[in-house]
Amino acid sequence: MEFGISFPTYIRAWEDVKRAEEYGFNNAWFDDSHMCYSEVFSSMALAADRTRRIKLGTFVLIAGNRIAPITANAMATLNEIAPGRIILGIGAGFTGRNVMGMGPRSRREIREDVTIIRDLLAGREAIYREGEEVRAIKFLHPEMGFINIRDHIPIYLAANAPRMQELVGEIADGWIYAGCDLEGVRESLKRINQAAEASGRRGQVKAAIALASTCVLRPGESITSPRVINRVGPHSAVALHPYWEPGEIPVGRFGTPALRPLAEKYHRDYLMKMKTPLEKRYQEIHLGHLIFLKPGEENYVTEELIREMSLTGSAGEIIERIKALEKAGITQFVVRVNGTDGRELISEFGREIIAKYA
Repeated sequence: MEFGISFPTYIRAWEDVKRAEEYGFNNAWFDDSHMCYSEVFSSMALAADRTRRIKLGTFVLIAGNRIAPITANAMATLNEIAPGRIILGIGAGFTGRNVMGMGPRSRREIREDVTIIRDLLAGREAIYREGEEVRAIKFLHPEMGFINIRDHIPIYLAANAPRMQELVGEIADGWIYAGCDLEGVRESLKRINQAAEASGRRGQVKAAIALASTCVLRPGESITSPRVINRVGPHSAVALHPYWEPGEIPVGRFGTPALRPLAEKYHRDYLMKMKTPLEKRYQEIHLGHLIFLKPGEENYVTEELIREMSLTGSAGEIIERIKALEKAGITQFVVRVNGTDGRELISEFGREIIAKYA
């Protein structure tokens, strides 16, 4: 099992990435949400320059928010700074789209972007379309030190929905899953592997990543103590946050079926009572996303939500849950930083989990 750490991208995250490297983390991942956080490529460049071993990836880049050739160039530039340590995580978009009131990108758009990016990173010509214009494009000076396309950059696709998981099997090198639900992992990997087999890509999806917040309980500490809620609450609450679709705010879709009653209550008693006009409510919904809980939101961070959306318990309990995920096919477990300071989480998880994991 590998271990990663994921950040709501802040420009000083390189300090925490360097610390994570010292504590044995294999990967550091950076959110791409331009209305919420620092610019992802700038933050990754600083981390790439100041670390030596840890791999760095987008978690996840949103297809269509930048044109594919720009994304390919940015990743290849990072690969020049940190050769062989760069991973492109890409997805349809949650906060990075919803924070602007836009819906997720389609499977077709993601497939087109991945095809262009993969061709360019392999040194091939790619076919780029802009409106009615179709042009062949390629990197002109890859050997001169501007970019690095010699060292392979894997492409992982974030997918919780079944149809998007099928696309993982069809086009991706790895899969990113937002959650730690064991049965969800098993069903998803079965779907991904079947799609890969049908596409002639058996064995090509080599990485499976599960993401959750985590907290090692101290002796006598309650799972709903203020420290625990502060640590895991902002990420756990995402299970209740809906996709934004014009004209409606449907119930959140990231949680397990067991959380649907809580998500419906959150929707009815919290979201629908926000003061922001409905046509702009997507802004208030994503205020504090993965950083802090909005006033009153803590009332919905229940013990059930924490148990479903995080790995919280004794070090031994957390290790056993990670081992179960590994047995189900997960190759990397990623812990989530909430806010802009990961020091306590990094040292706690590194000391209590990574150092004891065998």
